[in-house]
Formats: sequence, C-alpha cells, structure tokens
Amino acid sequence: MLPKDISILKRQKKSNLNRDNDQIRALRVSYDKGHLLEKDVLQNPFDQFKQWFDYALESEVLEANAMTLATCGSNGQPSARTVLLKEIIEEGYVFYTNYNSDKGVQIDENNKVALLFFWKELERQVRIEGRVKKVSKEKSQEYFQSRPKGSQIGAWTSPQSQTVTREELDSLAETTQSKYADESVLPLPPFWGGYIVKPISFEFWQGRQNRLHDRIIYEQNAQSKWVISRLAP
Repeated sequence: MLPKDISILKRQKKSNLNRDNDQIRALRVSYDKGHLLEKDVLQNPFDQFKQWFDYALESEVLEANAMTLATCGSNGQPSARTVLLKEIIEEGYVFYTNYNSDKGVQIDENNKVALLFFWKELERQVRIEGRVKKVSKEKSQEYFQSRPKGSQIGAWTSPQSQTVTREELDSLAETTQSKYADESVLPLPPFWGGYIVKPISFEFWQGRQNRLHDRIIYEQNAQSKWVISRLAP
C-alpha cells in the first residue's frame, strides 16, 4: 500500500471515530419518574432497600436481583462483574459462585467489596459497600441442591476464570452428565458456595431532571447507628 493510501485510510478512520464520539456525546435521557427526599426514606437502610427491591419486582424489572459486584485483590486492580442476589438475611446480601474464580481469589485477598443494583426502568440505583465472608457449608449445600440439575452440572463442569475452549467445556459437561446420569441431585462441589456481604454504607439514587439527582446515603457512626445524609449529584 502506498503512503498516500495509508494517509487516506487514517483520515477516514479518524473521521469515523469523531462521528461515533459525536453520537455518544449526543446521547441524552431525561429522568423524571420520581424523587427521593429525606423525609420519605425509612430509618433503616435494610428496610429502605427491601421497599425498593419489592417495588422493582412488582414493576417486573428484568432480573431485579442482578447486581454488579466489585472486588479488588492484593494487586490493587479493581474488577467488576454481574452476579445474582439469592437471599436477603438480617446480616446482609447473599450470592453464590465458584470459590476458585477471579472474584473468589480477590475476596480471599481483600474482603472489602461493593455492590451496585441498577433498575433503569425505575431510574434508580443502590450502591452498597461492605465486608464479605463465606456462608456455612450447610447453607451452600442447601441452595446448591435446590438448583436445577443442569445448573448443578454447570457448577461442577466449569473451571471458572480459567482459559478453556468451547470444545473442552462441552466435553467436561458431557463427562459430568454421564457421571451423574442416575442422580437427581449432585453433591456440593468443594470449590463452590455462598458469600454474604455485610454493608457498612448504602446509597440510594433516584434520577432527576437536569442531572440534579437525589442521592441519599446511610453510614454507620461510632455507635453503629445509621446516619442519613444527602450527597450532591
């Protein structure tokens, strides 16, 4: 390719990139579905979350229990992915995963995590920061064996976060299916189970017009009492 042709291609690429960025910058959504005032929130953030979560379910928000889990291991590099909330208990929020996954390794190195629920249909999000620990083996087993058999097979099959080909994964699944063909319930894998996130702060966000969103934060004071404040958007 001649230098002139290369120069033309570079100009075309830059022009296309500028056009794409113009489209991105032009994206606008006006938030006008609600408001969140201090006088309206409940005093306990767990109760406030339950109220919002129940409303998301009633509103048929798609996968209202989907939450972004952010972790950070010993190397200081944050990592985030979507997991599913499976239980709300008095102590916190429970999800399940492979303990050998990247997030499991990072949690072993650093038990500080963050959760994010985003319900775009309601123009709401909830941010939670806290500490995480494993649930009991008995609790993990109870949940694991309540899952569909296909999901149990998937948990045994996947070397989560490891490099693998599709063919290798399918072969592992076939082997596991054959091994447990006559079993209706599989045993709990030793590398799989639940975590509970115990919150130390909550932030409830409600979209408002002109980007002047409502942000209400709950933080614990020295007496472990929840203190409610408003944050600037």
